Amino acid sequence: MLAERAIDTATDVSRTITEMSAGPQAAVDRPSETIVTARRPGKPLATISAITREAPLASLFVAFLFGVAVARRR
Repeated sequence: MLAERAIDTATDVSRTITEMSAGPQAAVDRPSETIVTARRPGKPLATISAITREAPLASLFVAFLFGVAVARRR
């Protein structure tokens, strides 16, 4: 009787841990899918990646200016 309770408790704990770990995994999967979609040819991240590969210093300069503009607004 005591052994059965211990097994039931262990099973319940295991299920709870599994259910709790599913939430963070889903939270990680959604942005990952969005990034994969945005990297497809013709999409925004693919375009930015191509421009950055072709002109890395110009891209760095634009990113710096964008950062300065955002910082001044605050």
